Amino acid sequence: MRLAITGGTGLVGRFLVEEALSAGDSVTILSRRAPPPGVFSAPVAHQHYDLTGSVPDLSGCDALVHAAFSHVPGRYRGGEGDDSEGFLRANLQGSLRLFATARRAGLSRLLFLSSRAAYGEGWPPGARLVETMAPRPGTLYGKVKLEAEQALAAMATPEFGTASLRVTGVYGPAGPGRTHKWTELFEGFAGGEQVTPRVATEVHGADLAAAVRLLLAAERDSLGDGGLFNVSDILLDRHDLLAEVARITGATSPLPEPSDAARVNVMDTAKIEALGWRPGGMDRLRAALPEMIAG
Repeated sequence: MRLAITGGTGLVGRFLVEEALSAGDSVTILSRRAPPPGVFSAPVAHQHYDLTGSVPDLSGCDALVHAAFSHVPGRYRGGEGDDSEGFLRANLQGSLRLFATARRAGLSRLLFLSSRAAYGEGWPPGARLVETMAPRPGTLYGKVKLEAEQALAAMATPEFGTASLRVTGVYGPAGPGRTHKWTELFEGFAGGEQVTPRVATEVHGADLAAAVRLLLAAERDSLGDGGLFNVSDILLDRHDLLAEVARITGATSPLPEPSDAARVNVMDTAKIEALGWRPGGMDRLRAALPEMIAG
């Protein structure tokens, strides 16, 4: 498969690229800067692309995964900072321009990395979030993701299969020279800082990449009309996460109090699991932690 990936040099995109390379795909990364040598396990092509600019020629590609997102560093919700108009121009208008170009170029499949933020807040405590629920995003980030999902779904045809993955928080080892999402948390814990209790849903980047692979390879009918697919794995309490870190490192810092997991709205993943997706659960987390701690 000749696959184009936007955001392929990011923390999440790196997993998508590596999975595609391991499957034997020819990968073209669309990004502002070419990836440095040695970042990936095999060579990739590169085309300059900025969400605010024109879309490069995609006619040589079979499929596209859109994972790029412009935001204030380290923030997604609230990632617009003081520039809501610029945020919309890049992430919504830029995405719509990309989708339209891909369809005109004759690609057979386009996948969009959306977010559980499209569901919004205010659901009853403990309610499971399923793809058929009417979304009610309360942040600009969630609204942009939702509107992009809807626009992409409207473009689907029998020849142009589309799908959006509503993804929870993604964890995993960072690439060379990068820090992962829990770097500051682990450093603060090791230094004896008091850690705020928190519980959230997570998925390993490699499991997300496996979900993307399934949807790239799935029969067109399996996608529905621009279908939505929840991608989430474990419900993780910082108490339990840092207990694992302490077990590995021997740290004696005090653990945060457990949070009320019963109040968390977990995304139901039966739809993507019906296609054969099986995430790694806590075993995958435990396997990833030594490298994340060392890194």
